[in-house]
Amino acid sequence: MNDMFAHVTIRILEKEYQVACPAGEKADLLASADLLNKKMREIRDSGKVVGLDRVAVMAALNMANELLRRTGDDQSLKDIVGLRVKAMGERLDSALGPTRQPSF
Repeated sequence: MNDMFAHVTIRILEKEYQVACPAGEKADLLASADLLNKKMREIRDSGKVVGLDRVAVMAALNMANELLRRTGDDQSLKDIVGLRVKAMGERLDSALGPTRQPSF
């Protein structure tokens, strides 16, 4: 086996899958597989969706929606911080008055 890659067995809804990933990302892959398994179990156990492929698609859509919502939240936070930093800069400029360049 190549030392740069790890071969990992993950289990999702009682099915095993062999997956290769960079060795340093093995823990992340296992955590991702665990999260996916939990989401798919929730959907399957709700009884509203039938069929493994449909359960997988619904889980993927739900997870993608959560990711997009968080990405939007991150951008909103960046916008708010940016506006506050700009306002603080303007207040500093106002309080300190015009700055002069030193003349030599």
